Amino acid sequence: MDWIHDTSYFFAGAFLTNAVPHFVSGVMGRPFQSPFAKPPGKGLSSSTVNVVWGFLNLVVGYLLVCRVGDFDLRSWEQVAALGLGVLLAGVMSARGFGRFHGGNAPRNA
Repeated sequence: MDWIHDTSYFFAGAFLTNAVPHFVSGVMGRPFQSPFAKPPGKGLSSSTVNVVWGFLNLVVGYLLVCRVGDFDLRSWEQVAALGLGVLLAGVMSARGFGRFHGGNAPRNA
């Protein structure tokens, strides 16, 4: 059953990471891409939608870490699973959102 918990922690890391850009953009009053925009993931959603979407991601991340199994910060397997979810979601977000915000622009030599 440990792999089920580790999988939960992996997805928790992804949800917690996804919460950051949406929630921060929202509380800053800036529109940002979300699944509710038109077209989904490309258009901009209002700051209010992003605050709510970011908060929902936080709730799901919390539930997956704190309500599934018994997460232990001293367990390298559990921390690694959470960390890999954070890393993968972070890299995917950087690449995806970078297309819209200049993060993937080539550097001039």
